[in-house]
Amino acid sequence: MARILDTGNESGVRPVKAAPKEDSPASGKLRNVYTLGLVSLLTDISSEMVFSVLPTFLLSLPGSSVELLGLIEGAAEGLSYALRSVSGIFSDMFRKRKLLVLIGYGLSTIVKPLFATARVASDILVIRVVDRIGKAIRTSPRDALLSDSVPAEKRGMAFGIHKTLDLSGSIVGPIVASALMLFVGLTVRDVFWLSFIPGTIALMVLLFLVQERFGKGKGEYRLLQGMRIVLRGRFVTLLVLVGLFSLGAFSASFVLIYAKEAGVRDSLIPLVYMIINVASILVAIPSGILSDRIGREKTLFIGYGLFLSVSLLILFSFVSLSSAFLIAVVFGAYEGIVATVQRALVPEYAASSYRGTAYGLYYLVVGSAFFGSNAVVGALWGFMGPRASATYSAVLTTAAVVGMMLFTSRRNEEAAIRPEIH
Repeated sequence: MARILDTGNESGVRPVKAAPKEDSPASGKLRNVYTLGLVSLLTDISSEMVFSVLPTFLLSLPGSSVELLGLIEGAAEGLSYALRSVSGIFSDMFRKRKLLVLIGYGLSTIVKPLFATARVASDILVIRVVDRIGKAIRTSPRDALLSDSVPAEKRGMAFGIHKTLDLSGSIVGPIVASALMLFVGLTVRDVFWLSFIPGTIALMVLLFLVQERFGKGKGEYRLLQGMRIVLRGRFVTLLVLVGLFSLGAFSASFVLIYAKEAGVRDSLIPLVYMIINVASILVAIPSGILSDRIGREKTLFIGYGLFLSVSLLILFSFVSLSSAFLIAVVFGAYEGIVATVQRALVPEYAASSYRGTAYGLYYLVVGSAFFGSNAVVGALWGFMGPRASATYSAVLTTAAVVGMMLFTSRRNEEAAIRPEIH
């Protein structure tokens, strides 16, 4: 039985059918995938040149502290996830995805060099928040544009390519920043100013090489109607399962904390972080291709299982250098799969004219749950130790894994009893 594909209908239910015509403009070509990936690569080089040195720079300013650093990061990221739903809705409403993507990238590119002018911690807060607003504006429309640029049967590979290029920038950026300071003798403020160069090149690529894509719409977009159309059928169940998993998932920061507690020297902690990113890069494209072949939900199940393995390793393994590096590898593989496949899965549950809205709701659910999870994991880690945090994550992840198994099984049963439409 052929895998269920997105039909572009507005019911939220996916009958077994060939890929919709609205995907055909891409004609199987991956031009937008590679150009959007190049934009993300260059932007991440620019961003990581800044963010790899920003924490220590902030702590050098008058009145700064680690607690203030956490507050700034939490406020900036929380606002970013909240606003992603708004930008997704706007991209559907105005039927213009590329314009919002350009505005978002442009805003971040302009404000990041302004970190060089910061004199007190409040300056950092303002600039960081504006930068995250830029990310919020671009993310949902970009993912919708990416999904509209390729046929449904190639979306997994497309998001895998994009994720690989995006993560590559996160490796190159810190290397560039360190090289500029170590071998050229530049200061941190100089690095902030120079981050404008790769960011500007990214904007040029986006402006001149990325093509606008928007599936066929039916009539005028209405906000409440669009929300009702998206929030029906199996997409709601998917959001619940993704939210449940995100409530148990924790960020890479806790893997780095575990590595430090396991005896990894401070000078080698960046190596652990690099291992996480390299593992993510290595699995992103293969996991996307696998999801094209066996189904996105089944591949996502593998990613959830890997994160469960991370929790169990923290819970039951002896704290050692070998366990720290093993956990980093497995965690990176989990991130590469889930970050690729979840984004490729969303458009299968929404017509093209409502995909911006669907991505916005997806990011709102994931972001809210993820930040709640990190707060809980951090509190448990601080008061009771890493095993308490691992137990919390393992319980919720197990529930999400079981739920995803039932979800996939039910979908396969529905596919089996429906006559295939040629």
